Amino acid sequence: MFVKQINDIAKEEVKAGTKTTRQVLISPQEAPNFAMRKFSIEPGGGMPMHTNSVEHEQIVLGGKAHVVIGENSYEVKKDDVVFIPAGVPHSYETIGDEPFEFLCMVPNKEDVIKIVGC
Repeated sequence: MFVKQINDIAKEEVKAGTKTTRQVLISPQEAPNFAMRKFSIEPGGGMPMHTNSVEHEQIVLGGKAHVVIGENSYEVKKDDVVFIPAGVPHSYETIGDEPFEFLCMVPNKEDVIKIVGC
């Protein structure tokens, strides 16, 4: 058991994204079943179409983004909940002048990430 202050957790650049950072809030080494990460995508930023070998459960904390999941396109905002099944292509692009921030929970399994269309 533990409690952390989010501002004490280092931000890492997400190399595949533009203007995107990630904080690992609960790592696979700290919890037996799930990891929790916080992503921040600055205005004008995004993450390209890609797949993951694990599912994603997400909640939007702030900002807006155009999110593509498979064949579907969504405009997501604060308090929206997003589910992305394993293996389904998805991408993010911020909308407006606020950072798009979300929590992302994933199972503690090997996650193979593949950029789609490259």
